[in-house]
Amino acid sequence: MTSSAPTNGPLDGVRVIDLTTIVMGPMACRILGDLGADVIKVETSEGDFMRHFEPKTSAGMSAFSLNINRNKRSIVLDLKSRTGRRAMLDLVATSDVLVTNMRPAALERLRLSYQDLLGAKDDLIYCSAVGFGSEGPYAGQAAYDDVIQAVSGLASMAAWIGDEPAFTPSIIADKVAALHIVYSVNAALYRRETSGLGDHIEVPMAELMAAFNLTEHLNGHTLEPKQEPFSYPRLRTKHRKPRRSADGWVCLMPYSDQNWKDFFELAGRPDLAVDPRFASINDRITNIDALYGYLDELTDQKTTAEWLRVCDDLSIPATPVNNLEDLAEDPHFAAVGLLELTRHPSEGAYRVIKDPISFASGNAGLHRHAPRLGNDTIEILSELGYDQDRIDQITSRLDAESE
Repeated sequence: MTSSAPTNGPLDGVRVIDLTTIVMGPMACRILGDLGADVIKVETSEGDFMRHFEPKTSAGMSAFSLNINRNKRSIVLDLKSRTGRRAMLDLVATSDVLVTNMRPAALERLRLSYQDLLGAKDDLIYCSAVGFGSEGPYAGQAAYDDVIQAVSGLASMAAWIGDEPAFTPSIIADKVAALHIVYSVNAALYRRETSGLGDHIEVPMAELMAAFNLTEHLNGHTLEPKQEPFSYPRLRTKHRKPRRSADGWVCLMPYSDQNWKDFFELAGRPDLAVDPRFASINDRITNIDALYGYLDELTDQKTTAEWLRVCDDLSIPATPVNNLEDLAEDPHFAAVGLLELTRHPSEGAYRVIKDPISFASGNAGLHRHAPRLGNDTIEILSELGYDQDRIDQITSRLDAESE
């Protein structure tokens, strides 16, 4: 395993080729970079699509890309050219992992499939991030987050508590897939350390989100013959929501038998504490609409601060309902440094979303700011042993393309 510089992270010494665009793949590779890997983002002369989003300080450096591309280096290669392909093969030979979300047909045309690259690196860990698994009839179809939310059943779940299906206001499928890529790559790296063997990993968004959604909702349909209910009733009620307090909103989550007894006492309804409908967790789930209906009726008796104080005294789970734009001001997130103000060498001051995972042995943290497009092309080619003439041959071709 090789790396350009020590990072003090657990993946120090691992080199990853990031041949991905949009969010799923770039986020996964950024996490691998956060963990200490030397991540090399291979881009076209136009750069990753996400570089061009607004707002941005300068061309190709969108606010979004500052976090999604941190802890990476950028090399620009024309993979359709002979010199660009040769450089890619040389880069693969020095790397441990390649992650790509290019469609299989495009990879075949470029001769960059797993089988194509085994000659350059026979123990390569090659991760294909795809919309739909290669064994099914949807294989090869375009798949963005909305498409996956729809086909995996996630969008339909909104109709349980509303009038119609709806998309979650988060690119949740992309981000869940990114986490699957990270753990799969790490598992393959461990296996290679013990066996010496590389691997070809396929991470299909549709299947993993379908499995993700079914975890709690398959429920009685797990059994054969199927039993009811399908899904977890507590999550299907329209009453599962933040509550109005006397001065705003609060999340109250009594869960255990004692939590509910204490809550009803606090709210002045001791009769409900002995109501047989709410005696056990199964009773409460069966009568979840009535139970949460009482929460709606009772929580406006106190302010949010009052609820947080009394619930804390009795170990009843409760939190404020934060707005996303205000998270940095929450005392907990402020204390752990969720957002860190730092300075990019070309883009100026910006906020880094901290990777929250920590290791007692030491963390890599932010060791590279997001690179400008092609920022590290010469450095990386030099590491591959290219002399100035070969570097000029590659970069001059790219310069001609960009004009």
